[in-house]
Amino acid sequence: MRVLDTHVLILGAGPAGVSAALFLAKNNISCVLVDKEKFPRDKICGDAISGKVVSVLKKIDPLLLERLSNSTIQLGSFGISFIAPNSKSLRIPFRKAHKDLNKAPCFISKRVDFDNFLIEEVRAKRQIEFIENCELRDSQKNNNGYSFHSKDGEIRINTKLVIVCDGNKSSFAKKTNNFSISNEENCFGLRAYYENVGGLDEGNFIELHFIKDLLPGYFWIFPLPNGQVNIGLGMRADFITKRNLKLPQLLDKVLALPQFRDRFKEARQINGINLCSLPMGTKKRVLHGDNFLLCGDAAALIDPFTGEGIGNAMQSGMIAAHFAEKAIQENDYSSSKLRFYDTEIYKKLGPELKMSTNLQRLLMYPWLFNFVVNKATKNIELKKLISTMFEDVDLRTKFKDPKFYFKLLFNLKK
Repeated sequence: MRVLDTHVLILGAGPAGVSAALFLAKNNISCVLVDKEKFPRDKICGDAISGKVVSVLKKIDPLLLERLSNSTIQLGSFGISFIAPNSKSLRIPFRKAHKDLNKAPCFISKRVDFDNFLIEEVRAKRQIEFIENCELRDSQKNNNGYSFHSKDGEIRINTKLVIVCDGNKSSFAKKTNNFSISNEENCFGLRAYYENVGGLDEGNFIELHFIKDLLPGYFWIFPLPNGQVNIGLGMRADFITKRNLKLPQLLDKVLALPQFRDRFKEARQINGINLCSLPMGTKKRVLHGDNFLLCGDAAALIDPFTGEGIGNAMQSGMIAAHFAEKAIQENDYSSSKLRFYDTEIYKKLGPELKMSTNLQRLLMYPWLFNFVVNKATKNIELKKLISTMFEDVDLRTKFKDPKFYFKLLFNLKK
């Protein structure tokens, strides 16, 4: 049996785990990073790489962002289009994240490619011992931290701190932290890849279609490199159950709607349809304990309005690395010390998650969503507000203020 002793063990090599590992390596702190899959591996996702991800990549290493920008695995996206239930479209450009105006502020990349891009960066770091195709089981708490054994019994890892990044099905989070997600806090997503889809935006804008029968969910169309497209549906689990819906059949109905029929007339599906579960950040949870921290989907940090999870996952990995460094320096891995991780997570992400939860609730009122989009297409002030709200939480709070809608109704010029 191979025995490894480490200060930090990271479970899961998705964006959260890789971010934690790379930030530790940046500060010359060694860690062991373990994933049960062998890379490259697929991950069901919308594949949008947001400005928040761009920000974290730049903090890891500006050259890492440059390598992604110049890579053929990504397609630059310059904005987002919201299509209201009444089919009115609101086209919102993203603000520039690069000084070079020819470079897009955001990207779209298949997760099989993007995650492997990050893994290649991990492989180049001597401080990171990366073990793939290894499923860890039988975690045992002891006075020094945790001990894990691999499923095949060939590896044992002893660690003082576990950074848990192994997704929404994390057995460690459920077992150790009694972590559970209700149907109201969970969203199911369906993803499919297509080619030859018509009517795509020349700026590679991602499309969010808020169709009445899908609310409070939506249908997405995200362009990809090589003429491919990621399409999918997202809807809260409790509504799927109440309405007795089957997402694959619902997708067929959506694609048969008049606004999509011609666009998909010549389209061809690539591979099959895949489903996933998305734990949403609709409330504060305990994300720490003695000798462990929860990150990404294992911490239920997915945006309730957009369904975007990569950015929050990478930010949580970055913050976890910071607290791991402090724990090592002070030789204190106790819950009382690590509780400040929760404080920092919800300081950084909490206001945005709260606002997105409120925005999700607004989707229960199609007439209100139609009204806002109608106004925004005619009013420059409102359009700028909506454009900025994706990066400025203070401005986003206007959307929960009744006075905001009063102003829309009576004060804004048409």
